[in-house]
Amino acid sequence: MASSKNDGRSLDITVTLVDISGNEITKGTWMGHCKIHELFQAAHKSKPGFLCKLLHCSEELSPQRDFASLCENLDHITVVWICGPGQNMLHEHRAFAALKSDGSVITWGQAADGGDSSLVEHRLQEGVVQVVGSGNAFAAVKSDRSVITWGQAAHGGDSSLVKHRLQEDVEQVVGSGRAFAAVKSDGSVITWGLAACGGDSSGVEHRLQEGVVQVAGNGYAFAAVMSDGSVITWGQAADGGDSSPVKHRLQEGVVQVVGNGHAFAAVKSDGSVIAWGHAACGGDSSGVEHRLEEGVVQVVGTTMAFAAVKSDGSVVTWGHAADGGDSSLVKRRLEEGAVQVVGTTMAFAAIMSGGSVITWGHAANGGDSSGVEHRLQKGVVQVVGNGYAFAAVMSDGSVITWGKSRAGGDSSLVKHRLQKGVVRVVGNGYAFAAVKSDGSVITWGQAADGGDSSLVEHRLQDGVVDVVS
Repeated sequence: MASSKNDGRSLDITVTLVDISGNEITKGTWMGHCKIHELFQAAHKSKPGFLCKLLHCSEELSPQRDFASLCENLDHITVVWICGPGQNMLHEHRAFAALKSDGSVITWGQAADGGDSSLVEHRLQEGVVQVVGSGNAFAAVKSDRSVITWGQAAHGGDSSLVKHRLQEDVEQVVGSGRAFAAVKSDGSVITWGLAACGGDSSGVEHRLQEGVVQVAGNGYAFAAVMSDGSVITWGQAADGGDSSPVKHRLQEGVVQVVGNGHAFAAVKSDGSVIAWGHAACGGDSSGVEHRLEEGVVQVVGTTMAFAAVKSDGSVVTWGHAADGGDSSLVKRRLEEGAVQVVGTTMAFAAIMSGGSVITWGHAANGGDSSGVEHRLQKGVVQVVGNGYAFAAVMSDGSVITWGKSRAGGDSSLVKHRLQKGVVRVVGNGYAFAAVKSDGSVITWGQAADGGDSSLVEHRLQDGVVDVVS
């Protein structure tokens, strides 16, 4: 609702942000001269680390728009969450973990990488509210806000050195390729895992005692977004642990940081993007910097490249050309209409507004979708990548796959089970897991890496609410 003072620019506008189910997220009042990006900031504060789109009726709002341009009988704005910090975007893991509605966890895949959780199984029978993967381990947050870890000890599976600090008040855990970082309710951060890759944060520990709202990991480092919009980094210097070359640009306004294998990209409240880390792998965005100065609503990475979706539906790419950094072959098709981009290790796929899909990057690893292109012209509601293949969930609940056959690009062995009812697909390094509307799970891809879930199949027949890698 809105109440007028003198003119449009002095208008007091009260806005309620709601999610797609109509649940209230937050409510506030802004002046007409304020920019819509302040609504984005309000949304980010309610769910730190998530990118989102804002819809007024069916219209997508640009962060650069004035409040005064909105109608005075404004009631609510819908927040559509795009992606969040708990997702493993690195596609290295060789195991899966399923979270069930009763708070228990089931694991399968490579035993050493967390597929075997028998040593902590008694602690995973109930009360788990979040599970997160690093490259070779898992961490579970329980309802009492304590943390349980398993998998490769050196890569975060062993948290005994910080166990006393993980007994309570943990709000969120994030994985990098080889370590974990936990954000506590007081805004402090605790890290463990491979020291050189972010498991040791002692060099910046004094700056991580309070005020952290999001932590993002890439393959070898972490970046923390602070409540004042600044960024603190640690881990392998060349891979983004050292952000000093762009430090002056990371002092304020950052709402999310995204990592790929070797670099980071920060999205600011004005829709601009700042990149750092390994230059050839996306850390240097100077070639497209003029296109990243405003309007960016999503950034996603492959191992060595980034892709940004802008509010006008165009896509901007940079980084290693063969791994998706060069999108020139599909440039004209990416000038408008993109609503989301996802990646494998070496390719990207864009979901377009009409429900079609456009791919580019390494052909054998998902960049070439010509074999199924006729089936991807409409009706796509989700695309997910694992290390070397893509899977698309269609509006009728069926699944279409392409990319490296043995890594899940060929789903013919479970095709009959993927004809309907699929609501979500999750990928790890070499396999996929589909969650169906009845809470059951179907897997395919490299058998030893999670594609074969037969040993726990009886426990995956119902009640699964999420699968992570």
